[in-house]
Amino acid sequence: MKRLTFAVLAVFAAAAVHAQKPPAGAVVTSTAPGKGSVTEAVRVSATVVGIDKAGRTVDLKGPKGRVVTLAVGDEVRNFDQVQLGDQVVVRYVRALSLELKKSGSAIMEKSEKADAVRAQPGARPGAAGARQVKVIANVVAVNAKTKTVTLKGPKGNMVDLHLEDPKQLALVKKGDQVEAIYTEAVAISVEAAPKSK
Repeated sequence: MKRLTFAVLAVFAAAAVHAQKPPAGAVVTSTAPGKGSVTEAVRVSATVVGIDKAGRTVDLKGPKGRVVTLAVGDEVRNFDQVQLGDQVVVRYVRALSLELKKSGSAIMEKSEKADAVRAQPGARPGAAGARQVKVIANVVAVNAKTKTVTLKGPKGNMVDLHLEDPKQLALVKKGDQVEAIYTEAVAISVEAAPKSK
């Protein structure tokens, strides 16, 4: 994949996904001693109801009738091909995995990677991108009564994790570390408008 700025693509996709409040997509969870993960897949379709070619904005109407105006950056190629009535399809997958590191000695850190690809010149407009954030945080407190584990991140920020499973909670002790990996992938495609009958 080619490396390029991901911000506009992420904003475009996230706005389309969140603005329409899509029904929950497929959610998969898994656990093992000291490990847990959750993955969600969402697909949202919207119709192009307005275009400002000079300002590079597009108005999208989602399945619940809500219209959202989105800016389309220069990295989205073939914008001139977008037409009123086109269907924009956003496919969005996000995943979070947590792994307990007993008596952790790693340096608390946060790292981030992003990649994106875009449509070839002359092809239908579209783009895809992925982002991964990895954080190593320290366990600073475990509260069995409230079933919470308090984590301190690399910038000093505190997060409380609620663990329903008493077996998982029993594994965690103050001084341990947790490695969290958040991944999101987005694909946006424009489909031809349906033909009038």
